[in-house]
Amino acid sequence: MGKGLGRGLNAFFPDETKGQDNVVKDVKIKDLRPNPYQPRQSFTEEAISELKESIEEHGVLQPLIVRKSIKGYEIVAGERRYRAARAAGLKTVPAVEKEFSDEKMMEVALIENLQRENLNPLEEARAYEKLMKYLGVTQEELSKRLGKSRPHIANHLRLMQLPKDVQHKLANKTISMGHGRTLLGLNDKTKASEVLYKIEKQSLNVRQTEELVQQINNVSRETKQKEVKTSDNTSIFIKSKEEELRSYFGTSVSIKKGKRKGKIEIEFITEDDLERILELLEQEEKK
Repeated sequence: MGKGLGRGLNAFFPDETKGQDNVVKDVKIKDLRPNPYQPRQSFTEEAISELKESIEEHGVLQPLIVRKSIKGYEIVAGERRYRAARAAGLKTVPAVEKEFSDEKMMEVALIENLQRENLNPLEEARAYEKLMKYLGVTQEELSKRLGKSRPHIANHLRLMQLPKDVQHKLANKTISMGHGRTLLGLNDKTKASEVLYKIEKQSLNVRQTEELVQQINNVSRETKQKEVKTSDNTSIFIKSKEEELRSYFGTSVSIKKGKRKGKIEIEFITEDDLERILELLEQEEKK
């Protein structure tokens, strides 16, 4: 009985799987060990419970991918199935044994989890970062190979610029990715923890957080006095547009209007960040 690894993994590692038999065999659960390179930091009880019920009714439909180790087998892909099968009381699970180096084992684990699209934003960001490093590819190349847009990958990677306490709240879903992207728009990144506290204390939604970030980003009264005065209606309009642009680009945006002309400033931190913004602008031109 032979089954493939799945189009996604074979597409990434044709040389690793070429010539290897995809023979499914039953492996004892007690002989299995979790993948040491597993990108997922936590498995929700609800997700494992749902999969456990499915396994109890239908069995394990998709074989695990494993590699031989000194003490049995290490799981390359399929740790959720392994955990759910163990919870269901199964003694064995179907598996396909493959030969993978440590590096390839890490890559397969990352890709399998990304394809399932159930990582939290920080886990996903770290997975992208590791894949770019170990595959030696750019954001653009990775986006094509994963079938995800470049801005999607870039926006996740930017979350890693947030302070550690904000990242922790994002990882445990205390705040959303929308909150995280809004915090990236702070001109003074040291104020992120202050805004985080208010988000939790006042249960601020993303829109309210955007308004708070805008207030913090407002220039000082002294600087305001030096700028050309505009009417109240114009000021409200400009602030509204700044909010829209800040939300769209996921970074700090300021609009400065003079008597005859003005300018829009869009902040970027890295070259990749600049490319992400330029790509968003190009997408707008094509509409």
